[in-house]
Amino acid sequence: MYSQGLDIGADAGRAAASAEELAREEAFQRKIDQEIKIEPQDWMPEAYRRTLIRQISQHAHSEVVGMLPEGNWVTRAPSLRRKAILLAKIQDEAGHGLYLYAACETLGVDRAELIDQLLSGKAKYSSIFNYPTLTWADIGMIGWLVDGAAIMNQVALQRCSYGPYARAMVRICKEESFHQRQGYEIVMTLARGTREQRRMVQDALNRWWWPALMMFGPPDRDSVHTAQSMKWKIKRFTNDDLRQKFVDVTVPQAHYLGLEIPDPELRWNPERGHYDFGEVPWDEFWRVIRGDGPCNRQRLEQRRRAFAEGAWVREAALAHAAKRRARRAA
Repeated sequence: MYSQGLDIGADAGRAAASAEELAREEAFQRKIDQEIKIEPQDWMPEAYRRTLIRQISQHAHSEVVGMLPEGNWVTRAPSLRRKAILLAKIQDEAGHGLYLYAACETLGVDRAELIDQLLSGKAKYSSIFNYPTLTWADIGMIGWLVDGAAIMNQVALQRCSYGPYARAMVRICKEESFHQRQGYEIVMTLARGTREQRRMVQDALNRWWWPALMMFGPPDRDSVHTAQSMKWKIKRFTNDDLRQKFVDVTVPQAHYLGLEIPDPELRWNPERGHYDFGEVPWDEFWRVIRGDGPCNRQRLEQRRRAFAEGAWVREAALAHAAKRRARRAA
């Protein structure tokens, strides 16, 4: 008898809790549907919070790791002007990582935990940064294609339902637009240069085209997070929609430069009003995501080494902050 009574009470309690939880979720979704931003102090489903942490932290990791392919070209850039511009761009990317880690912390996760996940290999970052920069033309491709693809995705993120993430993206998008123009200007200069420069830039396009299309993520048929993220308005467009938009914008730019897109199936489809293009090599995408890309191990080793060598800076900053707090308290 007592056990039955306890069971009934427990079931009633769970039902009440479930009803309350359902009401909260419905109110939460209404706010999103009405385009009201969700702020850190607002109630949110745990799954929404986890989805944001995963997406924002991966975005932050990508900005930080994305500094590496360009970093070894700062001293080898062909002029002082090019060196200064590239250095400024890399500094911007460090700042983007900072904004995004700060936005992620508003969800109750510690930045040190996020960085530990990156260094341990548990966390993912954009697959594009596991490819090498073999020539100066590759730096142009990163600006034109990689940052161009990033802008295609990030402009929509300015309307993300989570306020801190959306606001961080406003400044990031402005700076990414500069990066894309810088890259296109490098590509244009090479495409209009000597025969060797034109050959070099076409070779770079051949190597970076498909990895750039992979940046938008797996095809919609294989994307397990897209539907829910679209409902919550974390994402505004599907992976395939963004990929198509990128192709439509980028192909005319390549034609203007006299460059050839390395896709024999690429052609304008007047009925659809879009370019048709070949199948992305998804086997390569999944291989790189799983850690077997050209530079996966190198990138993580570089980040681990930089983290270890920067320990004294972090310790000094913490000591200085503690000293300032002590002075204010005195």
